Parts: sequence; structure tokens; C-alpha cells
Amino acid sequence: MTLVALIPAHDEQDRIVATLAGLYRQTRRPDRIVVVADNCSDRTARIAEYCGAEVFLPTDNRDKKAGALNQALAPLLADLDDDAYVLVQDADTVLNPDFVRCAVEAFDEDGTVGAVGGIFYGEQGSGVLGMLQRMEYQRYALEIRRKKNEAVVLTGTGTLFRADVLRQVREARLAGTIGGGDGYYSLASLTEDDEMTKAVKTLGHRTVSPDGCWLVTEVMPSLGKLWHQRLRWQRGALENLRDYGWTKVTAPYFRQQMLLGAGALALALFALFAVLNLTLVGWGGFSVFWTAITLLFVAERTLTVRRLGWRAALLAAPLIPELLYDVFRQAVFVRSLVDLALRREARWVAT
Repeated sequence: MTLVALIPAHDEQDRIVATLAGLYRQTRRPDRIVVVADNCSDRTARIAEYCGAEVFLPTDNRDKKAGALNQALAPLLADLDDDAYVLVQDADTVLNPDFVRCAVEAFDEDGTVGAVGGIFYGEQGSGVLGMLQRMEYQRYALEIRRKKNEAVVLTGTGTLFRADVLRQVREARLAGTIGGGDGYYSLASLTEDDEMTKAVKTLGHRTVSPDGCWLVTEVMPSLGKLWHQRLRWQRGALENLRDYGWTKVTAPYFRQQMLLGAGALALALFALFAVLNLTLVGWGGFSVFWTAITLLFVAERTLTVRRLGWRAALLAAPLIPELLYDVFRQAVFVRSLVDLALRREARWVAT
């Protein structure tokens, strides 16, 4: 059984060594490691070669990450059997040492699995903003476990595919069954990993994220970078749903977006009610009922991030920091809806 790792990288000279080291530490190491150095202006390719990886240089690629991957996958899959595996991993991510082994075991245990996605956690640093992202990712990991490890998204940070599934995706695009061009990854999507998830599921394969397939990835160090990242994620998710339409596969994703919209509306109405109530009626004192509800909410928020340590618990307990973070994310959601409705041009902004 052959396993090849592909690492799309654009100017990642500061991170590529740690990424490659994570692959070399795997208990089931890839047979080949290929760094796809896309339009790099730094020493990414040179460092990758020095570390023992192969380097693939895309030609005249104007389609960002998806285009670079499509160019690299074409010659790679030409030489791989259907039962081979392809690991696609971002260059700002470090896999835990058992990631590949656990992913391969997931395929062996269930023949309906077509791809295994990683469970991502945030790297240390970036102050309060970094901690808020790590708390968000921690709760996302808990959500995956509650869903019996069904992968919501085959995250670009780290996903293992069966080679024959990637071939099926391309054949479906060529046949017009699914859109996105004539390659393996969609060239029409801002979020190629989200679209790939829907493509794999549409073709009848399961996508899973076992507990052992965890990894550590970059967090955004500033609000500006986080805004651009989340706007791309959210706009891409909405556009993918628009393109796929309502199906058995996409129905849960549509419901998720509806809940996001309901949450944004509820928060706005609550804020309006609170302001009007304080203005017209004034402070009515503490309510035992609402105090109890608030304490239950505080307990839930702190317990779900306890694995991150006492600093995360202290940040979660006052509720206000995370409330402001939620307002930020909901602003991204609203902006994405407006841009989509007004058909504003979507741009892929590197973070």
C-alpha cells in the first residue's frame, strides 16, 4: 500500500521545516513527500529539498491552492494504484505522530470511507485572539465527537484520500455530475476543502474524523487576518451550497447556515430588547431564574474548554469576550450574505 503526502505551500519558509518534521515523525511514514511550491518568492522549495522532500513547481498557476494541487495530482495519480492513499496537508500544520496510522485504520475498518479528515487545534500564541480561536476549535472537536466522528469538512489542514476516490471526483467533474472545472479540486470555489467534502459525499462515500487524527494549525494573529480568513470560509461555504443545491448531502449544511442566521437575528433582537428595556423601564434587579440560567451557561462554556487550561476557563467565565467574538463571526456571516446577494466579486485573500 503506497501513501504519498502532498503539501501545497506558498511562501512558507518559516513553517515548512516543522510541517515536514511532523511527517517524518509519523508512526506510519509516507512513502513520498511532495511539497507543491506554488509561486513562492522565498526559500520554501530550497528548504523542502534540503529536508529530503520532493518539490513540484506548478506552471503558470493562477488558480491558487486548488490549481496547484490539480497540477501536482495529475502526474502523481497516473502512477498510483486505486488502493493507494494521498495525504493533502497545509504547510502551516503539524500532524500528531499517529495521524496517518489512525487514518489508514479508519479505511481498513470501514470500506465505505472515502476520505479521512483531521480534527484541528490551534497553535499557541497570538494573545487573547489566539486563545479565542483555540477555544472555538476545541468546541468544534467536541462537536465532531458528538457526531460519532463524522467529518463535517475534509479540512485542508490534513486529509487522507483513497486514490480511486480522487479519480472518481475528477470523472464526475468531467461528466458534469458535479461542477468546479475538469480537475480534482474545484477551481470555482473559495473553499476547496469544503467543496471537496460535498463532492466526496455526493459520490456516496463516508467522510470521518477519528479521534487519533488530530493536528495543530495556525491561528490568525490579528483581527484583519481573521476577518479575511473567515469571510473566505463563510462566503465559500454559501457559494458551495448555492452550486450544489438542496440534496440529501447538503441538507444538514443548509440547516447549519439557517441556524447561524437565526443566531445572528436572535443576538440582534436580544441586544435591542435589553437596550429598550433599560431605557424605558430601568434596571429591575437580579432575577433568580435568569441568574441560574446564566450560571449554567457559564459552566458549559468553561467545561468545554477545560482541556486548554485555566487561562481558557478564565476567559470563558465572564462570557463577554466570547460574546464579542461571536458578534465578530456573525458579522462575517451577514457580510457574506450581503456580498452573495449583491453578487460582489469574491476574492481569495492569502492569510
